[in-house]
Amino acid sequence: TLPARPEAEGKLHPISQPIDEIVAIFGAMGFRVAEGPDIEDDFHNFTALNIPPEHPARQMMDTFYLPERKDGSRLVLRTHTSPVQVRTMLSQKPPIRIIVPGRTFRSDHDMTHTPMFHQVEGLVIDKTTHMGHLKGCLIDFCRTFFEVPDVPVRFRPSFFPFVEPGAEVDIGCSRKDGELKIGAGEDWLEILGCGMVHPKVLRYCNIDPAEYQGFA
Repeated sequence: TLPARPEAEGKLHPISQPIDEIVAIFGAMGFRVAEGPDIEDDFHNFTALNIPPEHPARQMMDTFYLPERKDGSRLVLRTHTSPVQVRTMLSQKPPIRIIVPGRTFRSDHDMTHTPMFHQVEGLVIDKTTHMGHLKGCLIDFCRTFFEVPDVPVRFRPSFFPFVEPGAEVDIGCSRKDGELKIGAGEDWLEILGCGMVHPKVLRYCNIDPAEYQGFA
């Protein structure tokens, strides 16, 4: 018989590790994990998220379309994790507080992009949440995740079809001598987009925007 050999010790995948950390941070804030299919229909991936038919994100250059079905429609590989927001809002009543990690697919690849990548997004829907809660939530997250208690965080106005108002979020950094260091510095690093859920998205999901609001 062969002598017993010690098995190699397994380690977390470099992508799984930050996802686990992000989920743990938001879990402590009361978020639960939600999941959805990688293959989506037009309604969940585009229409219900206020992305109109003429929007460039629908074009073949950005979206992986599956073969045409008998009724002429085509399923897609989801281009973002946002369809899970729609599925959650359609399947349960507010209050809602979810975090959605998952794979996404876009026909966009170069030195800085791959056709399959990961996103993590959050959704809060209730009667009282406002932009101040969104900012406080993300500032707390950034300082915890990057382990820099005083990391500068700034919000820049930006446009996304499914939120209004929308913003890009940057954190402070330094790039001296070619080294990226998170914290107070002379530069900024863009890390995410966010905003208040658009009233049209709430209506598509059978939620009354006169009664409920939230952020993503």
